[in-house]
Amino acid sequence: MRKTSTKLYYSIGEVTELVGVKAHVLRYWESQFPVLKPRRGNAGNRTYKIRDIKYLLSIRKLLHENGFTISGAKKKFKESGNNPDTLIQQLNIPFSDPQNRKTLIAVKKELSELKKIIDEL
Repeated sequence: MRKTSTKLYYSIGEVTELVGVKAHVLRYWESQFPVLKPRRGNAGNRTYKIRDIKYLLSIRKLLHENGFTISGAKKKFKESGNNPDTLIQQLNIPFSDPQNRKTLIAVKKELSELKKIIDEL
């Protein structure tokens, strides 16, 4: 049986790390993609669900890697029925629990730093 995430909501800081873009980019994408609707806490802080993270990873892939425009990405979303799981599959985005992803990002960063040290030898 696969372990599921015990965390339901992620802060904007956590999501910027998971998706690999800055907070102002996430806020801009929210204004452009109506499917992104992070909740707001009592203090007004955004909190994202796993569904939102899947949308954001899809948007990042379409815009940053596949060269889509915002309108092209919106069209792709519409074609998928705005289903984040369909988008993840269509775009061939490896998705795992955000906690696992966070660990992988940290390991990748550490390996990159080690590579720099080795290259300097």
